[in-house]
Amino acid sequence: MSVLPVYRWRLAPEGLATFRQLRALGLRPGGSPVVAQLERPRRRREPLVAYLYRIDTARPVRPMTPARWAALAAANAARRICPECGRDAGYRIPTSLGMCTPCAYPDTSAA
Repeated sequence: MSVLPVYRWRLAPEGLATFRQLRALGLRPGGSPVVAQLERPRRRREPLVAYLYRIDTARPVRPMTPARWAALAAANAARRICPECGRDAGYRIPTSLGMCTPCAYPDTSAA
């Protein structure tokens, strides 16, 4: 089993990029393996870790087709429907609440 090389924050060699850096360049890993690891130290906690990919083996991002746009719109629309009252909340319902804000916090001031 091989061990990945570990680089400290901002000290990674040229030609390597994180997933987000690849995406900003319009690229994706495209099945290429992780070649190194980047660690950002934090006080009193374990370091943040990011995996690095080779830029020269990255592939271009696939374009969004009309069918993929429609599927994304349908998924976002489904996340706006409150399971309690069945209304469109006008925003994506937070998973922490699981329902729209009026259903999660009913008006208790009307006494």
